Amino acid sequence: MKPLSFILTLCLLMPGCGYRFSEATRLPGGIRHISVATLENRSGEIGAESIITNDLIYELSRNGILGQSDNADAFLSGVIRSVSIDSVSHRGINTSLQRRIRLTVDLSLKDSAGKILWTKNGIWANEAYNVMSDKSATEWNKRAAISVLSKRLAENAYHELTDNF
Repeated sequence: MKPLSFILTLCLLMPGCGYRFSEATRLPGGIRHISVATLENRSGEIGAESIITNDLIYELSRNGILGQSDNADAFLSGVIRSVSIDSVSHRGINTSLQRRIRLTVDLSLKDSAGKILWTKNGIWANEAYNVMSDKSATEWNKRAAISVLSKRLAENAYHELTDNF
């Protein structure tokens, strides 16, 4: 009898826990599914287009709005406009201890007829990384920073895309 009363009490208390589903994602023009094209890379950073495109795909998939090209209502495309690297901290005049990489993209969402539904230029993210005495270690740190900022950029792009609709 005790297990039954425990289950009944639990059932009565569950609706009051405050959990509820959030509002559905709102996209421009009543779009429900988006396909992502590989970004055009106008920067000198080789491979950045694959990393960022994959993170955009992941972000849309995670939020339930990714579609394949055959069933998508809209198509997201874009350009990696720039990748810049600046020194953040120094040891002496000519030696960097830490650098910051900044990546900027322009994105556009078009419907199946090619009509532009949304566009956003200058979406950016940055990340610092340590400079090592070994150049390959510095390059590895830079790649890790690109991976982090790419995920951040994909999140920013998703929020920009779903904002105010």
